[in-house]
Amino acid sequence: MSAVKSSFERRKARVRRTLRRVANGRPRLSVHRSEQHIYAQIICDRSGKTLASASSIEKDLRGKIKNGGNKQAAEEIGSLIAERGKAAGIEEVIFDRGGYIYHGRIKALADAARDNGLKF
Repeated sequence: MSAVKSSFERRKARVRRTLRRVANGRPRLSVHRSEQHIYAQIICDRSGKTLASASSIEKDLRGKIKNGGNKQAAEEIGSLIAERGKAAGIEEVIFDRGGYIYHGRIKALADAARDNGLKF
């Protein structure tokens, strides 16, 4: 692997560095997307533990969504992560978009999570 980080890795590090400064103890809603799936986790950075997670590869979601890599799947994952976060007692999070631009599937997931009760 080269010593020079890609522009995506630099952008991801910059976003995480900023989030650490402004988090004030709130857990982080981290999003990862691939070409075929989308994943979301609520992570407590103090303890380093995952408090809630949802992804488009879960068996119970496969019947609802036809393709895991589109906006519809992102909306389903956003609402599911909000439900699981509220069940774990989490109401406020800080949104970690990673190195991804805030549009498309990332925006759809964030809007669905907000609509279902998560505050960020």
